[in-house]
Amino acid sequence: MLSLSEKILFLIFAAAALYVGGMAFYRVYRAIARGKPENRFDHLATRLGKGLWIALTQQTVFKKRPWVSLLHAFVFYGFVFYLLVNLLDALEGYFPVVLRGGVWNGVNLIGDILTALILVGMAGLLLRRFVLRPADFTWNPKTPLHEKAPDGIRRDSLIVGGFILFHVGSRLLHKSAQAADLGPDPFQPVASAVGGWLGFLTPEEIVFAEHFFWWGALGSILVFLPYFARSKHIHLFLAPLNIAFKKEKPGALLPMDFERAEETGLGVAKLEDFSWPRLLDAYSCIQCNRCQEVCPAYTTGKALSPAAILISERYELNEILPMFAAGKESPRPLLDFATNEESIWACTTCNACIEVCPVGNEQMLHIVDIRRERVMMQGEFPAQLGQAFRGMERNGNPWNLSQDKRTAWAEGLPFEVPTIEQNPEAEVLYWVGCAPSYDPRAQKIARSMAEILQASGVSWAILGKREKCTGDAARRSGNEYLFAQMAEENVATLNAAMEAKPKTIVTTCPHCFHTLANEYKDFGGSYTVRHHTDFIAELVSQKKIAVGFSDGKVTFHDPCYLGRHNGILQEPRAVIQALGLELSEPPRHGKNSFCCGAGGAQFWKEEEPGAERVSSNRYRELKKTGATTIATGCPFCMAMMNVETAQEPEGQGMQVLDVAELVAQDLRKRQEAVEQAAD
Repeated sequence: MLSLSEKILFLIFAAAALYVGGMAFYRVYRAIARGKPENRFDHLATRLGKGLWIALTQQTVFKKRPWVSLLHAFVFYGFVFYLLVNLLDALEGYFPVVLRGGVWNGVNLIGDILTALILVGMAGLLLRRFVLRPADFTWNPKTPLHEKAPDGIRRDSLIVGGFILFHVGSRLLHKSAQAADLGPDPFQPVASAVGGWLGFLTPEEIVFAEHFFWWGALGSILVFLPYFARSKHIHLFLAPLNIAFKKEKPGALLPMDFERAEETGLGVAKLEDFSWPRLLDAYSCIQCNRCQEVCPAYTTGKALSPAAILISERYELNEILPMFAAGKESPRPLLDFATNEESIWACTTCNACIEVCPVGNEQMLHIVDIRRERVMMQGEFPAQLGQAFRGMERNGNPWNLSQDKRTAWAEGLPFEVPTIEQNPEAEVLYWVGCAPSYDPRAQKIARSMAEILQASGVSWAILGKREKCTGDAARRSGNEYLFAQMAEENVATLNAAMEAKPKTIVTTCPHCFHTLANEYKDFGGSYTVRHHTDFIAELVSQKKIAVGFSDGKVTFHDPCYLGRHNGILQEPRAVIQALGLELSEPPRHGKNSFCCGAGGAQFWKEEEPGAERVSSNRYRELKKTGATTIATGCPFCMAMMNVETAQEPEGQGMQVLDVAELVAQDLRKRQEAVEQAAD
């Protein structure tokens, strides 16, 4: 037990540390509260429960780097339990009690084991960062990064790591000295073992050690508290909140208030322009660079690093925190310290960074916010995007081709493709999309889908020349104003088409699917929308079409806006397997799939300079599966893969077919078999 003077001194020290540390945390709260409002408080109890559960189970941490995640879990679970342990140690210091025996045996055993695991975990993590130094902690030389981040990250890691080792090590030695004084405790095997090594000390020296290391354990917390709020260790408290307030579908962007544009501006140029969840992202980031590791742009040698953006924002906030928390304007724009033009235009909006982040950050949304400001406030964007914008404005499609050619894909089919005017009672409205309408290669997807719909016997129709681009490319590239115009026009058209009878919208483009299903509801259009692979899987399961006449080895490339953004993973695979094809998966598949490089309006502009094209990286991986055919569920993925096959020597490239084309081929084989049997 502490002496009276020690008790008084500790209380004074604790009060001062709690005040200074509390003010630091309050400034962080005020800084985050500077962000613009965004409603993330629906179903609050459910959100908070989910955030706490995900944090406690560490399920997001274990998505990648299993051995490193295990070391992190040792530290995390140890620190969670240490919230109780530190309280109990304080009680032992202030009251004449020794918490041994009875109910305390279980508590002591868990605390003792976790103490050892924390030390092992922290030592392993520090060894990895400062001795092994894997590529995870390096940066592309052309990646923009806050000037104080490189040294700051190393310093912060040393401070946090040193604090944890000293704090936990002191607690172990305190309990070890206690074991040497009172005798070993079988429910504290590690502390008792270390205590056995202290037998050379005199009783007075052992008592001194008990007091000294008690202060080392609990006093180090008080020393660390004022620094806590500016360290990455703050994620221990903010990560569960960030996960709780994360959007269910981060890629479903929110509309903007154009009526307040003069007052608030459009998009984000400075820190205070962000909504509060973006500022919470910056403070939740643990600087693990997992998002950088999976980013298609960074992986292929480009300047963009989603990790660098959040880390740079965090270091700038730390630098200006008192004045920023007080409501003053930040001194410089984001493009001066967090990112640059080359980086923001390299993003494919594939959602991989968000999917992999262990603390629920939404890095992609930072980039889209900055793009919005560049496009709508500054009028600065890659020149090629201007052509796509003009096409959407003038002719309702980024190809800038006439609406009169919207149904040219249907010419030559052995049946008439009905429009909604011809079949207003249709059960299915096939949303063709711009690529299958205008791109000669993608038109074969639309023709195949029409064959499948016709063979299934469902009542269906198309909008025909009334269909326009959903505006996906405009929105992802930051032209929210153009997207809103197109969304309002399309919603009016779709609502009118639904007047006779509600319809299921089926589309062959994941980008159209995502926009129609998740984003048009903000413009008054709530629809039942199905991606064609999902719809075809249902037709097969309900035996509305008979398949199973194919063979060969196929690999499936998961489109980002189908798999990662919307969770449609098994349905296209179920169709492929129902056809009788052998499915060979690449290492990166499902929600961990690698982007083709077309998303985020990249299809409409030149790719930023790097070591290779994103599509080249992906194609090389798909070819290594040994499959002869790449199956896709997106016309843009198909186009990007075909760019790669065209560069192969004749006869060595893979065949690229949409799932609908594979099914249509199978249906033709079945028909041929039926006709041959009839002969």
